[in-house]
Amino acid sequence: MVGSYLAEHGISAEVIRLDGAVETSVPLGVADVIADVVSTGATLRNAGLEIFGDPILDSQAVLIRRRGALSSPRVDQLVRRVQGVIIARQYVLMDYDVRDDLLDKAAALTPGIESPTVSPLQEPGWSAVRSMVKRKETHRVMDELWELGARGILVTDIHACRL
Repeated sequence: MVGSYLAEHGISAEVIRLDGAVETSVPLGVADVIADVVSTGATLRNAGLEIFGDPILDSQAVLIRRRGALSSPRVDQLVRRVQGVIIARQYVLMDYDVRDDLLDKAAALTPGIESPTVSPLQEPGWSAVRSMVKRKETHRVMDELWELGARGILVTDIHACRL
């Protein structure tokens, strides 16, 4: 695919297929550039490489079930797993500490899916809160929690979930 793309664009290059940590091939002198199968480019950026150009190919996975097909526990499990990853990509897990007298206002900012998890801290009058927050709202919610008086605000990626 890469060879065809380069030829279509009039670029003459030797294409070497590598598997694994291809981002190391540039510093090792094996390659001058990399065409990598990535969704975000984070691994390449973390290795000190720069992303340039448009994607060679945009793709998506599609799960299809025949109309009228009988339900299968294994297929249902696969669907739940895929849905869990899709949902997880839309949310982050937010943890923060807040004074108990501000807990209701803070929980209104981070209602979670059903309700935030609230645990008392060792410091009297303070609680730790954990809640799922929509990824696209992360920074706004963090700013509002900070203004309210929440501290120790942490955000963690969610890789999979079941809701």
